[in-house]
Amino acid sequence: MKPPPVDYAAPETLDAAVGLLAGDLDAKVLAGGQSLVPLLSMRLAFPDLLVDLGRIAGLDEIRESGRHLVIGAMVRQRDAETSEQVAGRCPLVVQALRHVAHPQIRARGTVGGSVAHADPAGELPAVAIALDARVRVRGPEGDRVVPAAELYRGMLTTSLAPAEIVTAVEFPVDGEGSGSACVEVAPRAGDFAVCGAVARVSTVGGVVAEARLALFGVADRPLRAAAAEAALRETPAAEAPGVAAALATEDVAFADDPQIPAGYRRQLAAVLARRAVAQAVEAAA
Repeated sequence: MKPPPVDYAAPETLDAAVGLLAGDLDAKVLAGGQSLVPLLSMRLAFPDLLVDLGRIAGLDEIRESGRHLVIGAMVRQRDAETSEQVAGRCPLVVQALRHVAHPQIRARGTVGGSVAHADPAGELPAVAIALDARVRVRGPEGDRVVPAAELYRGMLTTSLAPAEIVTAVEFPVDGEGSGSACVEVAPRAGDFAVCGAVARVSTVGGVVAEARLALFGVADRPLRAAAAEAALRETPAAEAPGVAAALATEDVAFADDPQIPAGYRRQLAAVLARRAVAQAVEAAA
């Protein structure tokens, strides 16, 4: 299949890119292109203009700022996956990236592109909401920071204005006694997840001090398992996986379709929540 006719621009500054997006044309941001280009090829998107961020300096950096790891929007997923800095400071990002498609896709796909694309089966959006990540954005009104919890509105839909660009994602770094895990089920390795779970757990003296748990691939957006998180605090680490399995699906309206009924997704989510928390607790020990 072939994409529709579309104009192309590769600005060298963020302000120039924002100006193009704010113009009269229906413009879309091109980061890694691993989601947008297939949509174009399948004639599911018809923009007038693609605004390529590849020439804008400073968007492909990884650095620390206080207690946050700042990953630039144009950092390739493979570069983040293989970064010792990311693995040491926020290993859940690396664990999640290992499940994203295939190495060839991750070599071109970007961290910011994945976070902004808002695929409900995407691993990085789930990590972002689980860790209360902060998304840096540039738009016609200047810079702002969007909490990940306020970013996702539905299937491929965010709270970003049409002319706003994600410039970086700030992930809180791990503290002492922390462990994390990302688990999922997909038809084949690299396929979209039918269901997945990400967890980060901190333990002190064999007791859970803090727990973060989110589900993805189960609804129109990634979901935080708030009831399970609250119950896990001050729970003996050995009992944590069972608590997660019992409460992770509470108050979740699971997606339902002929191939994957909601009841199956619910059962799968409980199993994966148990596995994710069990692996996180083991890593925290």
